[in-house]
Amino acid sequence: MSARQVTLAEVAKQAGVSLATASRVLNGSTRQVSEELSDRVLRTAEQLGYVPNASAQALARNSSSLVGLVVHDITDPYFSCIAAGVTRVAEEAGLVVVLGTTGRRPEREVELLSTLRAHRARAVVLAGSRTTDRSAQSRLAAEIDAFTEQGGRVACVSQAKLGTDTVVPGNRAGGRALARALTELGHKKFAVLGGPSDLFVARDRLAGFKAGLADAGIAPPVVINGAFTRDGGYEAALELLASKTRATCVFAVTDVMAMGAMAALRERGVRVPEDMSIAGFDDIPTLRDTVPALSTVRLPLEEMGEIAAGLVLDAGGDEPRTVRVAGEVVLRASTAHN
Repeated sequence: MSARQVTLAEVAKQAGVSLATASRVLNGSTRQVSEELSDRVLRTAEQLGYVPNASAQALARNSSSLVGLVVHDITDPYFSCIAAGVTRVAEEAGLVVVLGTTGRRPEREVELLSTLRAHRARAVVLAGSRTTDRSAQSRLAAEIDAFTEQGGRVACVSQAKLGTDTVVPGNRAGGRALARALTELGHKKFAVLGGPSDLFVARDRLAGFKAGLADAGIAPPVVINGAFTRDGGYEAALELLASKTRATCVFAVTDVMAMGAMAALRERGVRVPEDMSIAGFDDIPTLRDTVPALSTVRLPLEEMGEIAAGLVLDAGGDEPRTVRVAGEVVLRASTAHN
């Protein structure tokens, strides 16, 4: 049998103080206790082996040492890199990160934020694209308001659409710059594996890519939408091959989709880049093991997480802050001159 846990009441009795005084000392209340009483309570608690209750501490302080991190899919390297950055900053501040995943379901995002509010989390970082579903965004905005009214803070890594501090990746500009770079290789027929059409990140990257093609006087690309996953890229690439578009260069709006697409092309005997060039977006770490090396738009993913955590843990002012992060085109062996 495990040892019985010492109660706060027992600490108070042994120290010769009231229960309220013991609670203020051990649960971190903002109400002040004299140094003499505080020392006596802390010494008694240590002697008895008292372990503070985290929920009681959160109530006393009106916040906890928890920082929530809500992502769409932690198995996606895009989000795991951002998570690494958030975690590093939070742990350096002596805080604990609690992770929640939405499975790309907007209602789950609201549920997780509500749960973190109930646990009086100090702050929350929401990482992931905003959706075109206005009702879902309204419900999330209302939950953010409730969280901040309780004293918590929220920052996002996405599009600046929720009235919070936000780290905004350069999706549209990155897509445009990539299109220009690929047209300079001589390609004139393009296809895009476009991701879910209800996500702003997919829309922005596609819009930027189309603008870059237009800059070069190239016709709009064939667009095939698929899931933001390896399998989504794989299936979209098979659909592209079946449509016989004669595209010589493919842009997958995420690296993960691009990796799936490369697998499909390889299985069908299409050589990359000899028969078809392909490029992605994000520059996730796993690209180091991809053959041929994937051309992409590099985003400083861990740094984005660090910036978001820095924003959410810094009180700042009343006005939401926006930090824009530029992408960098990196051409590798998966794209060649046409």
